[in-house]
Amino acid sequence: MQTECTPDALTFQDAAGRAVVARFDGGTLTSDGGAVLLREVEQQTGILSQFAACFQDHRDPARITHAVAPMVRQRVYALALGYEDLNDHDALRHDPLMALLAESDDLAAPGAGKSTLNRLELTGETVADKARYKKITLDHAAVDRFLVDVFLQAQSATPPSEIVLDLDATDDPVHGAQEGRFFHGYYGHYCYLPLYIFAGEHLLCARLRPSNRDASAGALEEVERIVAQLRAAWPAVRITLRADSGFCRDALMTWCKTHAVDYVFGLAKNARLRAMIADELAAAAATCATTQQPARVFAELSYQTLDSWSCARRVVAKAEQLTASTADGDGKSNPRFVVTSLSVAQYDARTLYEDVYCARGEIENRIKEQQLGLFADRTSAATLRANQLRLYWSSVAYVLLAALRRIGLAGTALARAQCTTIRLKLLKIGARIRITVRKVWLALATGCPHAALFAQVHANLRRC
Repeated sequence: MQTECTPDALTFQDAAGRAVVARFDGGTLTSDGGAVLLREVEQQTGILSQFAACFQDHRDPARITHAVAPMVRQRVYALALGYEDLNDHDALRHDPLMALLAESDDLAAPGAGKSTLNRLELTGETVADKARYKKITLDHAAVDRFLVDVFLQAQSATPPSEIVLDLDATDDPVHGAQEGRFFHGYYGHYCYLPLYIFAGEHLLCARLRPSNRDASAGALEEVERIVAQLRAAWPAVRITLRADSGFCRDALMTWCKTHAVDYVFGLAKNARLRAMIADELAAAAATCATTQQPARVFAELSYQTLDSWSCARRVVAKAEQLTASTADGDGKSNPRFVVTSLSVAQYDARTLYEDVYCARGEIENRIKEQQLGLFADRTSAATLRANQLRLYWSSVAYVLLAALRRIGLAGTALARAQCTTIRLKLLKIGARIRITVRKVWLALATGCPHAALFAQVHANLRRC
């Protein structure tokens, strides 16, 4: 029989003439009490249920302790709450709040440990007949469709008239001998080169790729798939692709023209392009010399490469002088070029560059948010397939938090907050948990500084 003993006291420096003593005897507590807001989002949107449906369980039902859906929920919620490693789950599995989030049948039973969750990642595309543990497969194509479906579901009853799809590639540094990792000269280290596609803050594609390829590799196939899915739901929607010069490829632009998709891509500068805006550069330099302030002059060009483009296209040029010339030398110029299928009647040169093209910088914030706050770069598994699943975990955690931001935080001070800020202010709340026959009681910390905001978010979620 287990004996009851008094926990050892931990003493600290006195405060206001009183001894400061701590014991681990607070009872059933959690530091993530605010995560019930995420659960409320899941109850309304079914994001995690749809994601779990992309897995297929080949295990013997009579021998299963942890079903796939609770394991998927446990893994995604943990990432959203800041627990990046599978090792964290050996402690998290005993947190009764995690059992609540995972929708476990028995809230008092431990959740899945790291070894059980690891089997989700290590199973191959198919299950071998002799496999004993790795028997849960993932349909990657189904996940790709799911990400677009969540975007479609998030829209109002009236379809949008126009959608801008932002494409970007980034580096995902690796430090082992992972499958598909290569040295990238631009980034200066071994890495993957994932491709991201966003529509505003909505993540539509997160594709992990080896880094020994062009930034645009595979982009055409992903765009073709996403556009087809969007137009199946909204046949009349206008779609515009937006990306930097890494995606300015004739095959992608030709496909856009054939399929009535517009594009705005950065265009790498060269000697021919600079020569075509010599007058505009001179005008910008003269204005900068007069005002001692940066000056911009825009120009319209019709341009075709010598051999890589199949036709001439509209190019908008920005001739910019950042600093004026001095006795020590010429000032600093900053010419930039954008190629587009949009007409002059739709957007003049300045508007196209400053208002349309420059807005693509927001995708970089979304990618950083996922990588830094939701651990999209934790791709340390041995195989590319397993690391793709790790990118999916992070992506779904982002989608869930973005839904909380869109639905629950609308009209609040955190309406545009990053995931890390949402986590710190709304999810990381101490709470005592008490489970009775009919209810699960959460006694949230009385001193929570954001209690009023929490109540407002809860009201927004319940109202929706």
